[in-house]
Amino acid sequence: MKHRISLTLICAVLAMLASCSHCGDAKDDAKAKAMWQRYSEAYDAKNLNRALAVIDSMETAKIVCTPKADHLRGLVYDQGWQMRIAEQFYRKSYQGYASDPSQDWHTYTDAGYRWACLRFRRGDTEGAMDVIAKLLPLAKENESFPKHTESALLMLMAEIQLQLHQFQEAQLTAQKAYEAKQEDTQDKSRTGWGMAWICMNISTIYHTSGDLEGALAWLDRSAHGLERAEQEHDDSLLIEEWKGHVALQRALLLQETGHTAEASATYAAIPRSRLMEPNAYREAAEYLMAAGRYDEAAYWYEQLDSTYLATDGAKMTFDNIADRLSPRYTAYRKAGRNADALILADSVSAAIDSALVWQKQNNAAELAVIYQSHEKELALNDAKSETRIHRVLLAAAILVILLIGYFLVRVRIYNKELLEKNRRLLTEIEQREQEEQQTIVQLKAEPQENLSANQQLFCRICDLMEAPDHIFTDADLDRNRLAQLLGTNERYITDAIRHCTNGKSITAFLNEYRVRHAAHLLATTTDAVTVIAELSGFSRSSFFRIFSDAYGMSPSDYRKVARK
Repeated sequence: MKHRISLTLICAVLAMLASCSHCGDAKDDAKAKAMWQRYSEAYDAKNLNRALAVIDSMETAKIVCTPKADHLRGLVYDQGWQMRIAEQFYRKSYQGYASDPSQDWHTYTDAGYRWACLRFRRGDTEGAMDVIAKLLPLAKENESFPKHTESALLMLMAEIQLQLHQFQEAQLTAQKAYEAKQEDTQDKSRTGWGMAWICMNISTIYHTSGDLEGALAWLDRSAHGLERAEQEHDDSLLIEEWKGHVALQRALLLQETGHTAEASATYAAIPRSRLMEPNAYREAAEYLMAAGRYDEAAYWYEQLDSTYLATDGAKMTFDNIADRLSPRYTAYRKAGRNADALILADSVSAAIDSALVWQKQNNAAELAVIYQSHEKELALNDAKSETRIHRVLLAAAILVILLIGYFLVRVRIYNKELLEKNRRLLTEIEQREQEEQQTIVQLKAEPQENLSANQQLFCRICDLMEAPDHIFTDADLDRNRLAQLLGTNERYITDAIRHCTNGKSITAFLNEYRVRHAAHLLATTTDAVTVIAELSGFSRSSFFRIFSDAYGMSPSDYRKVARK
């Protein structure tokens, strides 16, 4: 997640530079200035449709060239999180300038960097490295090559090397990125902030590589950069926010290097005012998890999740599940809050389904826009061509094939993730059942004189349940029947079960034995699910609901997982 944050920050910095720079071929007149003003207003307002319309007008009026217009379109779609479309336009802009980069070195290199970033984000590591390998040699050959883009490209290469577990190479590349940043004189008024930012990212690379001392050293450089940024009269709120990030990272590193007392003191000294945004929540939780303070970590994960729910709660993606829900579940479990963990597990299951639907819809919408873009380009370039219809049909066929192939891949990935989720649930349930069984065994091992009347009766009930005849599979077994079999009063049966199982009803108690018996049959026999339901004492109408509530999956899914 830290690497994705780093890439996002790099993109944000370059976006500000790109959005403020004018195209080399822009006309220096009132109309051009007005158009650029309209574009800036639409971009700042995140009005995608309006910004795209202004870009079209600027291209038509020849205020910007086509590669520059494509770069601007990429920025707009990137800002709107429509990455597949943004990638297409960055590629077109990069390739449009490839024959003569001197037209606009900034746009050419920025488009290439962003294209490489998006290729890396969707898993095309080789494609991203191919772009980087073509751009970086140009930085040594041309003085006009922007140093901040060279630094960003080197940082991206370090991220890729880190993902490939090339830790030493990643550190060396990060060092080169730092040196390139030192040579960047584009904005001398913000050198402190720039160095703080890149040193923080390099510290993260060293941390991930396992070099904790190196990570602390780079973190110290980041802190010095923040001190310099304060002297340069940078944004005080942003400086305070980043001081919080530095302190949280320092606490985590100190904890991991064994300086627990110093780490605790560092964390305690952080003003609450610096922990007011999602990244700080996540970093605080990571330190607390490392320190074994799981209940406090769960609180920050709750804050993180509620913050996102207030902003983009409807857009549940697999990244959100991994970054927000899964860590909170782990914190609950380690804090002993099993009830909260089980509730959250149900939410994770529902979120996976929601994420799959949203991602399919979003990808389908982006593919539709890409198709429309291709169709518009063909219409403009080949309006009088006899082959236009054939090209449109060919492009449509390719897109349909890609769409079908993509959905097939997504379905396969979803099924794999669902299987892994069910495996985790099964492991947790088996552990929980073993703990419950161990509690019963320990209770039975106690001398009779140490047990209360309820505990003694509960042991007799458990013996009856565990007998070879599986009395619980009788669908008519109830409180009255149990009382008759044990020669006691119905109320005593109820009190004993409720007292020794933390308030469970007789029905819930019996259903636990029935569900476990059904699970055993599902794993060891080939009998139909409906037959197993009846053999376990359930009605067909209630079995699926009760089993799913207990195991977090359907009987059929359980059978698949248990047999594997």
